[in-house]
Amino acid sequence: MPSEAGWTPAGRLGQGPLYRAIADAIASDIANGLLRPGDRLPTHRALAQALGVDLTTVTRAYGEARERGLIDAAVGRGTFIRDLGPAPVASLRPVELDLSMNLPPQPPAASIQARLARTLAAVTQRPDLSRLLNYQPIGGAPVDRAAGAAWLAPLLPGLQADRVLLVGGAQAGLAALLTLLVPAGRRLLTGCFTYPGLRAAADALGIAIEGVEMDGEGVCPEALDRACAGGGAAVLYLSPTIQNPTTRTAGLERRMALLAVARRHGLCIIEDDAYGRLPPVPVPPLAHLAPDLVWYVATLAKGLTPGLRLAYLVAPDAARAQQARTALRAVAQMAPPLSVAVATAWIQDGTAETILTAIRAETMVRQELAATILPAGSYEANPAGHHVWLRLPPGQGATDFVEQARRTGLGLVAGSAFTVGQPVGEHVRIALGAAPDRQQLTLALERIADLLAYGPAPVQEIV
Repeated sequence: MPSEAGWTPAGRLGQGPLYRAIADAIASDIANGLLRPGDRLPTHRALAQALGVDLTTVTRAYGEARERGLIDAAVGRGTFIRDLGPAPVASLRPVELDLSMNLPPQPPAASIQARLARTLAAVTQRPDLSRLLNYQPIGGAPVDRAAGAAWLAPLLPGLQADRVLLVGGAQAGLAALLTLLVPAGRRLLTGCFTYPGLRAAADALGIAIEGVEMDGEGVCPEALDRACAGGGAAVLYLSPTIQNPTTRTAGLERRMALLAVARRHGLCIIEDDAYGRLPPVPVPPLAHLAPDLVWYVATLAKGLTPGLRLAYLVAPDAARAQQARTALRAVAQMAPPLSVAVATAWIQDGTAETILTAIRAETMVRQELAATILPAGSYEANPAGHHVWLRLPPGQGATDFVEQARRTGLGLVAGSAFTVGQPVGEHVRIALGAAPDRQQLTLALERIADLLAYGPAPVQEIV
């Protein structure tokens, strides 16, 4: 059995994103017997040090492996290889079309590659280019923070730049906020289905996380009130617009009710508004309704492109923005300067809005495709969202369904990757934006519809 400090995929990570290469190495070592059920993997920090990579890369890799059903993790115990049962080794191979990552579509109308090339060329001609190759102020320069305030203005009108901080992706912002807002021994509350990156960050920091009952609008105020009754809760994490994974959006009345419960129990709120700019007519964010209570995180990954690795963190006020800057120093130091330069230029010249408009249009077309192919009533979705939340029929388990899809060349995510507490039904998330074009998405959705209707094809036994 590999020791906790002994397993490492160093020297065999191959091409592509590092986090996915690490997850592929875990799958490969399970397949070849080097990792067995119950084996404990290194801690996030130990593996990051062994590979010489960022902690967030390992956190994302373990999250990817957990979404594939390869590993389990428990606070205080570590990360362990799951018992995968008698599934054939071939089921662990890389997939042809990965619909597990919730990406925005990249429609030709957006011309993202051409726009990026032009912007980068302009950046290289800037007289202050040398400044972009050095360390930047933690939280961003004033001009870049002002651009962030302008980008968020449709959601947070009147936002002042002194409340805005730039971070190297929403995950880094969430990790910094958890270190700042959740004291030792206190609990983090979230919906019973939640973003896996939050779970991974809480696990890495040793923070106890508790799931709260949800309904058609997200977290239930009454259930939240009960969860707070015993004391010990410090922070409530919510994503009230196109929630990941359920796609549910809380209406204005529901948002006011949640804020009232949080205020009564002394909770502060982290609002992850990854999809806030997608709806044509958004519900006001919690951070607009109760700015004194809410820390707000908005990534550019879902409205523009994940490759910028940039998000805006909005503090309740300027003083607490300074506190967040201190927390960011320990987690991410600074946002990537070249990405910041691109994002600021795009916001200032209108390119960001043009790209967002094209992505909105493509997203709605893809949702219409899903509606014509998947069985009516089998899933939840938002017309402006990048994914659907598939509810499996009785007798079909999510883990098996994901494995069956993988055998057909599709990567999906089982609902267990998002579950906090007791499982609630059998679900699968399908990321519509991850397909490179509509034709490939159509073929993928047809395969999924066939699996729903007929189940898996029989496995041929070779003797």
